[in-house]
Amino acid sequence: MSNFLFDRLFGCHEGETKTFLIFADGSQQSYDSFLRQAARFANVIGKLGLVVGERLAAQIEKSAEGLALYAACIQSGVIFLPLNTAYTPAEVSYFVGDSGAKLLIADQNFDLGDVASEHGAVLERLNGDGSGTFCDLAKNASDQFETVERGRDDLAAFLYTSGTTGRSKGAMLTHNNLLSNAETLLGEWRFSGEDVLLHALPIFHTHGLFVATNTILLAKATMIFLPKFSTDMVIEALPKASTMMGVPTFYTRLLDDPRLTPELTRHMRLFTSGSAPLLAETHVQFERRTGHRILERYGMTETNMNTSNPYDGKRRAGTVGKPLPGIDVKITNPDTGETLADGNIGQIEVRGPNVFKGYWKMPEKTREELRDNGFFITGDLGQIDELGYLQIVGRNKDLIISGGYNIYPKEVELVLDDLPGVLESAVIGAPHSDFGESVIGILVAEDNKSLDLNSIEELLSQSLARFKQPRKLFVIDSLPRNTMGKVQKNILRDEFGSTFQDSAE
Repeated sequence: MSNFLFDRLFGCHEGETKTFLIFADGSQQSYDSFLRQAARFANVIGKLGLVVGERLAAQIEKSAEGLALYAACIQSGVIFLPLNTAYTPAEVSYFVGDSGAKLLIADQNFDLGDVASEHGAVLERLNGDGSGTFCDLAKNASDQFETVERGRDDLAAFLYTSGTTGRSKGAMLTHNNLLSNAETLLGEWRFSGEDVLLHALPIFHTHGLFVATNTILLAKATMIFLPKFSTDMVIEALPKASTMMGVPTFYTRLLDDPRLTPELTRHMRLFTSGSAPLLAETHVQFERRTGHRILERYGMTETNMNTSNPYDGKRRAGTVGKPLPGIDVKITNPDTGETLADGNIGQIEVRGPNVFKGYWKMPEKTREELRDNGFFITGDLGQIDELGYLQIVGRNKDLIISGGYNIYPKEVELVLDDLPGVLESAVIGAPHSDFGESVIGILVAEDNKSLDLNSIEELLSQSLARFKQPRKLFVIDSLPRNTMGKVQKNILRDEFGSTFQDSAE
């Protein structure tokens, strides 16, 4: 039977003895062994009562078994719902209830018994070391499974978006969404069967699961499959790899280690970064230390990858490159939807085979963000420069309106980041009695240096219009970030949002 995604990513490796996964301890797993594991899991999923189109939720630590669970869902026609390991039971309860998941697979360290009972879901355990009740059931299961027929428009996975702006939304991703993106990246980033990808990303997120894993499967390549990012483990593995996909935190931590040298990275052909903006300084320092220029790209939960700096050609710091083949990107007026000329800041909209099918059980929200012509309103603000490169300037929700003026936080952050002694910054708006909102700048100093805020204010007066200048500056040890490295401005708003309360400052 034909299964659009499984056949192309997994089924084609049947009987293949080539190494698919290399683990931190040096042990390996072949493609064929992995597929047999996935088939056993698919048989267990069926015996536990799930049928085609039903949902399986998984809050599990990164492991080969966790990856096989994804393959098993695709093979059996069950929709896979990976969940961040940092989610609380209350958050997991929402996702299980909203998705209607019939089966919840969880690590033994996650207390989800009440969650499963509340929603009538079966709870089985799959631990990071490969133990647990789910694996116990699989030990006696057949390593052969008749693949369920699925077409290109059938659903493969749900990924829930961040809930910082309201109720989390379940993005429905089809077989074609996932395969088309992997096929594009295979060509654009020059992946082949000779590649060895250093994989230190989580697999509950689109970056580590769909971008990295799917591309490697399609290329028939190999992954060094680390349980998490560790500077020591990554440095030990780098000489054995040819590529690495990372987030900005990976690169800043590597730069802090004197063992990062040109010799260490001599065998590498590609470093990519995404999930959060990469500081221009990180670009510069990494290239100086290694001779490699990081390739930055732009994607999101609902679309996977949209744009990329070129493999061959100039990789421009501060940009996320040009639209990938087959994907349209435009900048529009947030109020009218009118397409804006290059150079103007507006909302980013994307269209292509990578764009999701819609939000689960949210038809109104789907209509709000997914236009009839296929363009998805990303919620990000950006501009396209004279060379066709896209620059992200912030989120629409981050827009600060002060005294009737629009202020884009990224513009102010770029100025702050360039000041002497400032490592990085975050800019937020806080309620103000006179202006509606006013600007706050939160700074992180380089090497715990002391910052002269009066001097910074003087320098800002020379670089920014008065209405853009932060009315208050604060220095903190580090910016709060989620597991993918994105700055959590909602936390900063909670902490500093009352700064101007009862003040006309």
